[in-house]
Amino acid sequence: MFKQVERINSIKWFAAILLFGVLQSCSTQNLFESDRKVTRGSEPKLHHKSHVHLLQPDDKISVSIWNHDDLSIGSVFGIYNSNEVYGKWVLINENGEANLPKIGSVQLAGLTSDEASAKLKSLYAVFIKDPVIVVKVLNRKVTVLGEVKTPGSYLLEKEDHTLIEAIGLAGGMDFYADKKKVKFIRDGQEFILDLTSMEDFETNNIVLQTGDIIYVPTRKGKVIDKKAPTLIPIASVATTLVVIISLFAK
Repeated sequence: MFKQVERINSIKWFAAILLFGVLQSCSTQNLFESDRKVTRGSEPKLHHKSHVHLLQPDDKISVSIWNHDDLSIGSVFGIYNSNEVYGKWVLINENGEANLPKIGSVQLAGLTSDEASAKLKSLYAVFIKDPVIVVKVLNRKVTVLGEVKTPGSYLLEKEDHTLIEAIGLAGGMDFYADKKKVKFIRDGQEFILDLTSMEDFETNNIVLQTGDIIYVPTRKGKVIDKKAPTLIPIASVATTLVVIISLFAK
């Protein structure tokens, strides 16, 4: 009798270990989920501060000159698409210069888009009467990952582009998003933002900069929900084994 009880207990332990192993196999470590210490909340300098991008080497820019498609590069005014992938653009080289039609190499690094437009306007005024020029940066991007509908990199079309707008571009948060622990990464520094209340929502709606990363983590429960179709049969089999052995033990 003692051996029979011991055998039943062994089966129970086996079932428990089996379920534990399955649960452990469900656990995954995502790229931006770690145990290292991060800053809770965000610094005042991140809040609602307008950020103006300064042109720098490796920036891809379009130069639109009204009514002059022959001089424009990826014009927003004319027939050429100014998109980085499908359109035309010019790269600012390592010396901070852009090689432009008619005027050659022009130093643009360190200038804002508006300042670059004004500089080019004065240079092209030699050839064009009252030129209208728009300089646009095509590689100002942020990355949105995690529990959003369409994770990926997104272009900052305007200077003041907020964190919430970027999440919107990514299709919004999914059902399993942990809105209380949204991770924001800038220049290697991490911040945990709470977007669950209107007060925190407004406080943490940061104005983005090029290279910022937003990671929306998964809240607890997703792994269990996803693996439920697998866990239920396993649990049923383990229970059945215990019942069968109990019957034979009588």
